[in-house]
Amino acid sequence: MRTHRQAMPESGLFTGTNPIMAIGSGLLVMAFVLFTIVDPKYANSIYSAAKAFIASDLAWYYIGLISFFLFFSIWLIFSRYGDIRLGKDTDKPEFSNFSWFSMLFGAGIGIGILFWSIAEPIYHFQSNPLITEAQQLTVEAAQVAMRISIFHWGLHGWALFAVIGLALAYFAYRKGLPLSIRSCLYPIFGDRIYGPIGHAADLLAVFGTVFGIATSLGLGAQQMNAGLGYLLGFEVSTNNQIILIAVLSIIATASVLTGLNKGIRILSELNMHLTLIILGLFVVFGPTAYVLGAFVTNTGDYLFHAVELGLWVDPDPKGQWQGWWTIFYWGWWIAWAPFCGIFIARISKGRTIREFVLGVLVAPTLLAAFWISIFGNTAMFIELFGGGGVTAAVNADTTMALFKTIELMGIGQLMTVLMSGLCTIMLVTYFVTSADSATLVICTLISMGEEHPPARLRVFWGIAVGAVAGVLLYAGGLKALQTASIVAALPFSIIVILATYGLYKSLREETLPGKQTLSAKSSTAKEIGAAEQSAASIASNV
Repeated sequence: MRTHRQAMPESGLFTGTNPIMAIGSGLLVMAFVLFTIVDPKYANSIYSAAKAFIASDLAWYYIGLISFFLFFSIWLIFSRYGDIRLGKDTDKPEFSNFSWFSMLFGAGIGIGILFWSIAEPIYHFQSNPLITEAQQLTVEAAQVAMRISIFHWGLHGWALFAVIGLALAYFAYRKGLPLSIRSCLYPIFGDRIYGPIGHAADLLAVFGTVFGIATSLGLGAQQMNAGLGYLLGFEVSTNNQIILIAVLSIIATASVLTGLNKGIRILSELNMHLTLIILGLFVVFGPTAYVLGAFVTNTGDYLFHAVELGLWVDPDPKGQWQGWWTIFYWGWWIAWAPFCGIFIARISKGRTIREFVLGVLVAPTLLAAFWISIFGNTAMFIELFGGGGVTAAVNADTTMALFKTIELMGIGQLMTVLMSGLCTIMLVTYFVTSADSATLVICTLISMGEEHPPARLRVFWGIAVGAVAGVLLYAGGLKALQTASIVAALPFSIIVILATYGLYKSLREETLPGKQTLSAKSSTAKEIGAAEQSAASIASNV
């Protein structure tokens, strides 16, 4: 297996990068942004038509694919390959379990779950295909809403991240190939991954990462603006949201320049501490017994229905709910797979396959279930047993869902301001963590898997990611961009399938601890058989 990277310029503008990747990624991003902002209505019509086609004709594909990754992940945990280490057999993990989990969760879904942990359950509480019209806005509807919300943030999505992250870490640290999407295709295409095939795979990964993170940053800036408006009377406007994106992008760029062990790790640990604090405050000052009981019930209810939900395809050809929610989420997870996969691989050297898959699957799912239960069921308690008001707030402005819920908890002015302020700070820290993680991943891809890409590359893409989010927010293109990212997930899903096959094929050739590979066993058996025949022939002649 070829282990060296493709030669890259040692001096000049593209020093430390692959010129094709550097130029191609820039042109691809620029072309898409221009197409979106020159005529947003036309662009949105194109994206919406493509999304409608996927939702109506390819729902089965997205649903079957994501469920396959979950089954494949579970198989890996119990397979004989679980003890294989992602690196040399003597390598040990670079980061502690707490740092590792903080980074993978913060980069993976931190800012998204902070945005949706109340709004999504409230939407499902009002209507979803698993309840009747008579059950809407009832206790039964609340339980189904929590089940669906945890399903969208649970095992299925993290299984995709686990598989693609595992493939990347395995080929980079076990086989010595570049930390890049193309490396997962080596068992299939060999050295051709250093040509057009590999460039296409990595360009698709850059595309998904840039626009996936830009959309999240845009949503985060909107909610941050809402929080500052609620706390300080800060005007909620597109201009102020662009200013927030610009300032935080500069901070994120400074963070990524300090490297993984400093800026990103420290911010990720801060995020986790703040998350634990805010969840604790919700438990203590909210309906404590209700939300803790709901967490236990929600977890069991979700696990009981997980396979059923994961394989359900809406039989109604006119039904739109699954396209709006589940298909949207699965496409979104696929679009984010290269970003999260590379970042998770980057922080996972030295762990075994079993440890890696269990950690990526179980820990984030449990925290997501706890987070959604604490936030979402607090809102449900207010709607079902309090004075209500959260549903109306969500329908009026999704970005205000979190702050309105805190206000309606009835905990007094001081605690309301404190908790709202803490949530706003979390939006800032999760924003910066997502942006600097994405920047590091983009630069890694462009520099052919270099784990410490050139500083000027990090500066350029750190600013570029923020600029893309700001331009599209200004042009009103975030919704179109969100839809386009789901469409972009379709071609990348083929790459993910090939990467999974490449991983399986390579694992089959692994020498397991104390064992031989299957091919080696076969060869040894043939040699023994030949030796026995030879011995028998000699004995017969004698």
